[in-house]
Amino acid sequence: MARALSKVHKQISKKRNGKTNNLHENSRDAKRLRAAGAREEKLNKMMDAAVKQNQVYVIRVAWFKSALEGSVGAVSDEELHLLTQSFIDREDEQLAEAQQQRRPGRPPSKLEEQIKLRKDSEEREFRGGLWVPELRTQESRSKLERWNGEWDGLNTLEFVRVVRNGEIKPSSFPPKGLS
Repeated sequence: MARALSKVHKQISKKRNGKTNNLHENSRDAKRLRAAGAREEKLNKMMDAAVKQNQVYVIRVAWFKSALEGSVGAVSDEELHLLTQSFIDREDEQLAEAQQQRRPGRPPSKLEEQIKLRKDSEEREFRGGLWVPELRTQESRSKLERWNGEWDGLNTLEFVRVVRNGEIKPSSFPPKGLS
């Protein structure tokens, strides 16, 4: 049985000699079309949500890639910890500017709230271990430099979790829990 909207539409139009616009509202074919359309819409929503959720990690890895431009060689543990801290603090200037532009007594702007929420979630993750690309070996660093900027390409990279106290734990892709 066909499940995709295009296939259902094709089957019904074939059965009705190319005319699907004169279906009775409660006919079997109309119900099949509605169900297939609802299924397509549900799948599209789920895909959009997954892409949006994964975008956080893509942005994070892209930031680390851009932060390494102009330098060579593997990164030490201390440098990785400093890079991670500077990643969390990357929007501090923008946050301070937004707070400064706000008139006294006014509520914070949407931008200011988004930055604060993002920073708070990153700080919480940093306490347990922030998921970042492995940069302590030359091989993993060169893999990051060759990365194409897509979610699909992240599976070739190696990852670690950097904890606030300085500990660095190995991690896996995709990020789940405290892997």
